[in-house]
Amino acid sequence: MKCLLLYPYPVESDGVSLQGYYLSLGLQKLGVEVISCHYKDGIQKEYYLKHLKPDFVIGVGFWGNVPDILMEPQQYGLKVIPWFNADGWVANYREQFEKLELMFTTSAWVKSIYQRDGVDVSKIVPMHIGIDTELFKPNNNPEENLNLRRMLGIEDNEIMILTMGGDTTSKGAQEMMKALAEIDKEFSNWKYVCKSWPSDCAEKWREFEETLAEELGIRDKIIFLDDTFSSEFVGNMLNACDIYAAPSRIEGFGMIQVEAMACGKPVISINAGGPSETIIHEKTGFLAGVAEEVKLSEEWVYPYMGFNEQSKIKFTTPKTFGYRANVDDLTKYTLMLLKDKNLREEMGRAGREHAVANFDYNVIAKKMLNIIKEKLDLDEEESGLIKKEKEYYELED
Repeated sequence: MKCLLLYPYPVESDGVSLQGYYLSLGLQKLGVEVISCHYKDGIQKEYYLKHLKPDFVIGVGFWGNVPDILMEPQQYGLKVIPWFNADGWVANYREQFEKLELMFTTSAWVKSIYQRDGVDVSKIVPMHIGIDTELFKPNNNPEENLNLRRMLGIEDNEIMILTMGGDTTSKGAQEMMKALAEIDKEFSNWKYVCKSWPSDCAEKWREFEETLAEELGIRDKIIFLDDTFSSEFVGNMLNACDIYAAPSRIEGFGMIQVEAMACGKPVISINAGGPSETIIHEKTGFLAGVAEEVKLSEEWVYPYMGFNEQSKIKFTTPKTFGYRANVDDLTKYTLMLLKDKNLREEMGRAGREHAVANFDYNVIAKKMLNIIKEKLDLDEEESGLIKKEKEYYELED
């Protein structure tokens, strides 16, 4: 069986690229011949579309990638299966979605966004993203973790809370800071590390975060990092922390939250979006309630989204584009974890078991392949080279 896999390739450090990479590993272990290619136009992609003749194409991205991931391969008569996020909404391409035989979304919440925005979701199957639970696992190396914590400026007796993301405000860092300012009145033995990837967006939000930390009187307790890390070093950071916190404002899945669980860390997040499906409240972590939904009555659209020109779309009913976690909940749950080492360790063990059983990339790939075979009526004996040989001999007869 042969699959053409379209995603940001060669592999990059962003979540979408890793989503495709881990799927490729899992499918190959199941005996599928996987050919990876970047979804953007190029001679490599054109060659594969014209001559590879895969049994199916899987494309990883979001609804705005429909022209590259869906429409172009279909021009060559190929069966395409998107595995998409929603980026908060779905502005276009409903017609193309409804012609599909099968589509995956990264969570049930993402599926609900497609439904909210007018897509027939009867052929959509939610499928969480797989991670490498052998890369992300407890390292059981206290000295290594202690050395990294010291480099970050954390005292040996301090408890380390960590948030990582493209920018940390979108991961709920400002809500966490407000909670930590309250906690500091009662329990002050902590440091909060906010690590973002270098970008103009992250730099803009960092200014707000630093101002907020000053206003809250906890600037000396916050460690800001802007750096590019490999997956391996992300694992080092997760092992070094005591608590991973990401009550994200909008999250279609939440890969780092799952990686943190795989590393045996309790996770604080929000009871909305992808994290509400991956974190087990009061067992592998805590899910704060939603204090606010950010609703918009209009939004910009652009030509790259399939529109003729840049313009604003007005919504008949305002749409939710983000959430804010309840700060009181964050205060309560964080304080519980800060005060109770046994609770941290118990939740960490449960998180590791949960991640291995449900989110390892081998588990996800097997689920996906079984669904693809069933929905597309694919028989391994009738695919790939065997199928071509049969067609050849039928022509000879």
